[in-house]
Amino acid sequence: MSLELTILGCHSATPRVNAHPTAQYLEINSRHFLIDCGEGTQRQMRKYKVGFSKINHIFISHLHGDHFFGLIGLISTFGILSREKPLHIYGPKGIKELIDIQLTYSKSHINFELVFHELTSKKSELIFEDNKVEVRTIPLNHRVYTNGFLFKEKPKPRNLNIDVIKQYSEIDICDYNNLKAGRDFVLSNGDTIKNEVLTKEPSKPLSYAYCSDTSYKPEIKDVIENSDLLYHESTFLSDREDLAKKTKHSTAKQAAKIAKASDVKKLILGHYSSRYNDVSLFKKEAEEVFEEVILADAGKKISICS
Repeated sequence: MSLELTILGCHSATPRVNAHPTAQYLEINSRHFLIDCGEGTQRQMRKYKVGFSKINHIFISHLHGDHFFGLIGLISTFGILSREKPLHIYGPKGIKELIDIQLTYSKSHINFELVFHELTSKKSELIFEDNKVEVRTIPLNHRVYTNGFLFKEKPKPRNLNIDVIKQYSEIDICDYNNLKAGRDFVLSNGDTIKNEVLTKEPSKPLSYAYCSDTSYKPEIKDVIENSDLLYHESTFLSDREDLAKKTKHSTAKQAAKIAKASDVKKLILGHYSSRYNDVSLFKKEAEEVFEEVILADAGKKISICS
């Protein structure tokens, strides 16, 4: 299977000509998720060819404008496009009231169901699950209630070892699902063929950890450990660690420390402050601690295959 992340926006505070606030589109195990929805997200979706009809679940980390001011516009556009499928929105308590007020006073009409999943827990919790993917919250430490999100594939079925299976005429196609589920096969003479003989190990489930605005919080290691991909905000460089602490943001070096301690495979940096003209400095600083560093940039796609 595969995981592909498209960066739609990755800068902090306000939109500028070439700097777009936070939004990401994630495809994982044939599921499609929108993560945060800063101002102008739907424009970025069109620019980078993200199919509107694929989005059924939107995850909002916190109620600061650069992470959700694009949501009401996107919902309105869904209405104009005659959407009928329900739209699930996961975010902090209060997000339903905010959207409902905007829809009411703008007299906007939508013909699809908005399903809000309002979050209040300060502990990691399972908030979405189907037969392919699960999503858990990553409690963060910002100026308002904030969660990151851990997207993880469900364990995959075992792979059939067809060359070995063909040696046993009693094993029929109807037995394959049991073998994939890890069950042994019992022959008519009573002999048991162990599952590990008939199948091969499945590929490792892929995972993506998204950590939006937060101060340095080493405790998240317990949730994100061994993730294949980690996005961690890096609003500042270490020269402004004092400001990062004051505003409850992180530096590039702190993000790298989290990545190293959590034993993730790759680290993506983003949410850059506009005070820095050269974002390559973020990569340089982080690589002093952690080698596999990627700089977020609008339109960039990061893919991982299992």
